[in-house]
Amino acid sequence: MNWITNYVRPKINSLFSRREVPENLWTKCPECGTMLFHRELAANQNVCSNCDHHMAISPRDRFKALFDGGIFTEVKVPEPVADPLGFRDQKKYPDRIKAAQKASGEKDAMLVAEGEIGRTGVIAAAQDFGFMAGSMGMYVGNAIIAAAERAVKVKKPLVLFSASGGARMQEGMLSLMQMPRTTVAVQMLKEAGLPYVVVLTHPTTGGVTASYAMLGDVQIAEPNAQIGFAGARVIEQTIREKLPEGFQRAEYLLDHGMLDRVVHRKDMRDELVTILRMLTGQPPAVKGDLAPPAPEPVAEEAKA
Repeated sequence: MNWITNYVRPKINSLFSRREVPENLWTKCPECGTMLFHRELAANQNVCSNCDHHMAISPRDRFKALFDGGIFTEVKVPEPVADPLGFRDQKKYPDRIKAAQKASGEKDAMLVAEGEIGRTGVIAAAQDFGFMAGSMGMYVGNAIIAAAERAVKVKKPLVLFSASGGARMQEGMLSLMQMPRTTVAVQMLKEAGLPYVVVLTHPTTGGVTASYAMLGDVQIAEPNAQIGFAGARVIEQTIREKLPEGFQRAEYLLDHGMLDRVVHRKDMRDELVTILRMLTGQPPAVKGDLAPPAPEPVAEEAKA
């Protein structure tokens, strides 16, 4: 052994050896295949900078970009019965819940928050498709009811971001019962004269589409979001006809009167501020710290 073996060779190996790179630094766009650096993707609100494809975004990250200064207060949601049916397929239902909680860091598939958007007080609820495909279970029903009750209490509009594959099969009929429960919650808002705005994101399907996701006073969608009840393949097999191109996509629904707007994610905040202030009878928002201009006095008619 000599100094070449003990010092020179390890030094050379350390310079030219392959460095391990964390796997989560890059994300491949599922639409165009572009490799996107994680920081740039996060700064762009999970929208591909190459093709503008809107990827899934967690409710917490969405709220940070939506609320003023990224500041919001979580609204408490009542905890439902953990496993009402004792359901088990390949694994027990509680084990699936624990795995989803560990992966997402959230209690369930919906987060409810309170804060200001463009200095406009609002209650917001958002579904997390990463939590068991955003499936609608008893917790989601409780979350929407809690959001509606809080909105009525503080007299603020409710904005809901939907993203779901439908009802949660592990809760059976109890999951389906969330459709009428959430419909009643929306009716509470209407009776209180409070706006209810829905933003449909990719994908919104099944019982969610058949209930609270399509009951908004204003219906907005993100570009190219899939929105429907049954899947396109099921419909084609049922009617035995080829569906038109773009069927169940946001732009198709907009052209056929099912939506009011298709809005890019980067423009969503300003769009919501405009709509909410209009629906609540407030003056248009003014960017910056300046107060809105006072209305000009109407000159009295000259006396005859």
